[in-house]
Amino acid sequence: MKSVVYEEIRAVLGTDFVLEKPRDKSLAHYATPFAFGLAKSLKKAPALIANELAAKFKSPNFDVSAVNGYLNFRLKTTFLERCASEALNAGENFGTTKTSQNSNLSKDKGSLFLEYISANPTGPLHIGHVRGAVFGDSLARIAKHLGVRVKTEYYINDAGNQIDLLGTSISLWARENLLSQTVEYPEKYYRGEYIEFIAKAALDKFGEAVFLDETRNGELAEFGKDIVLDIIKKDLKDAGITIESWASERSFYPALAPTLARFEESGECYKKDGATYIASSKLGDDSDRIIVREDGRPTYLAGDAVYHGDKFAQGFDRYINIWGADHHGYIPRIKAAVHFLGYDEERLEVILMQMVSLLKDGKPYKMSKRAGNAILMSDILGEIGSDALRFVFVSKSNNTSLEFDVESLKKQDSSNPVFYINYAHARVHQLFKKAGLNLSSVNFGAFEFDGEMSGEMSTEAGNLLFEALLLPEVLEDAFEKREIHKLADYLKNLSGMFHKFYNENRVLGSQNERALLKLFAVVANTIRVGLGLLGIEAKSEMNASTGE
Repeated sequence: MKSVVYEEIRAVLGTDFVLEKPRDKSLAHYATPFAFGLAKSLKKAPALIANELAAKFKSPNFDVSAVNGYLNFRLKTTFLERCASEALNAGENFGTTKTSQNSNLSKDKGSLFLEYISANPTGPLHIGHVRGAVFGDSLARIAKHLGVRVKTEYYINDAGNQIDLLGTSISLWARENLLSQTVEYPEKYYRGEYIEFIAKAALDKFGEAVFLDETRNGELAEFGKDIVLDIIKKDLKDAGITIESWASERSFYPALAPTLARFEESGECYKKDGATYIASSKLGDDSDRIIVREDGRPTYLAGDAVYHGDKFAQGFDRYINIWGADHHGYIPRIKAAVHFLGYDEERLEVILMQMVSLLKDGKPYKMSKRAGNAILMSDILGEIGSDALRFVFVSKSNNTSLEFDVESLKKQDSSNPVFYINYAHARVHQLFKKAGLNLSSVNFGAFEFDGEMSGEMSTEAGNLLFEALLLPEVLEDAFEKREIHKLADYLKNLSGMFHKFYNENRVLGSQNERALLKLFAVVANTIRVGLGLLGIEAKSEMNASTGE
C-alpha cells in the first residue's frame, strides 16, 4: 500500500522523498515535508511550494492537500477497498512477496544465515537464553514471510573446559549421593536436579565403575551432553521453536589446521612468547587475541573462527549472530577473524540481547532447584504458557533491559497484552458467528460507509481499515531494523483501535453491517498473520472480562 502511494507521488515530484505517517489520521494517512527542502533554492515559502505541488496531483488513489508546508495524502475508500480485498484473498500470505503491492517486498530479498541461542549443552536453557531464542525465531519467521531464504542454526559448544566440568560434576554427584563417598567439589561445578537425573541414567547404562575411574569422565560428559541437548530441544519445541541445523563445535576441529594456515597467509598473524596471535586490534579490538596457546591448545576464538569460516563458505548474503549483552567485547575480535580469513566482515551482524528480570507478585522470581542457580525456561513456560512467554520477550527492544511480572501475564483481561490482542480476534469470529456467516468464506462486496454511518464514524472506520492494512510495511520495517517489538506494538495498537470502534458502534442489524464485517475481517486476518509471525496462534474463542 505505501509503495503504491510512494511511487505515484514520486512520479509527480520527480525524485525520492521522505514519506511519513502523521499521528493524527484525521489530517492524512501519509505526508511529506518535501516542500521545506525546496524553500531555499526556490526562494519561496514552503507553504506556497506545497500549494503549487498539490495542484499537480490528480490521483485515483488519494486526495492531496497542502497544510503548513506539508503535502498531505488521504487514501480514498476505493483504494482501501482494493487493498482490503487483496489482503483477504491473500489470507495467511498477506504481506508476502507474492501478494504485497509493496515493490520493495517484490524484490529478491536474498539469503540469511541466522545463528541463535547456542547455549552451552551443560544444563537446561535458563531465562537468559529465552530472549534470544524467541527473538531469533520471530526474526526468522518474518524473514521467511518476506521472501528471504533463511537457515537457522544452533552452535553446540561441545568441546572445552565446560564439557569436562560437566563430566566431573556428574561423577562427583554420583559418588557422593549414589556411592556414599566423601567428595570435594571444585569452586565451579554444575548442580541441580538435572545432574541427578543424568547421574542415575549413567548408573543404569554404565554401572558404578564409570564413576570410580576419572579417565571415564569424558564418557560421562558426552553422555550428559546428549541428555541436556534433548532437554533443550524439548524446551524449544514447547515454545514453538524449531532449529533447522545443529552444528557441533567438535566436528569443526579437523578444519583447525587449514584455518590457522589461512590466518598466517593473511599476514595478520604472529607469534609471541610461544603463543599465536591475530592482529585483531587493527579492526577495533582492544588488543590482539591469542588463537593458539603456548602449549599448542587452540582458544575458543580459534574454534569460533573455524565455525564462521564454514558458515561464510556456504555463500549466504548475510549472517546474523544473536548473543547476550555480555558478549559485546567479543564482536570486534570475531569480525577481525572473519576478515583475516578473507571474507567481508560487514556481512556479519551481531544482535545483542539485554538482561531480563522476572518478578512474581512484585518480588524477585525464585531460582529453580532443578537448575541449581538459575530460572529455567521450562519454569516460565509452565507458569504463563508459550504464547505469553513469546509475546513478552519481543515486547521491548532488545537494546533495553526487560522486566515483567509473571502474574500479570496470567490475567485474562485487558491488562494482559496477549489476551487483549487475542480478544480482538475472537470478537470478530463471534460477531460473524452471530451473523450466521463464515469468516473464511464470506463473499464481501464493496465498502459503502453511508446509511446509518455518520461522517465521523466513516472516518474512524477508514482509519481502522488503514491501520489493519499496514502489516506489510510494519513487517518490512521490523525486519530491516531488527526491531521485532514494532510488530508487537502494532498488534496492540490495532487491537486497541478495534476494541474502541467495536464498543462505540453498532454492527449487526445496521445498514452498514456488510461493510463493517468486511472491515473486521481484515482486522482479524492481520492479527492472525501478525501473531503467527510471533509464533502465537490467534484464538477464535475466549471467555473473560476485558476490563474495558
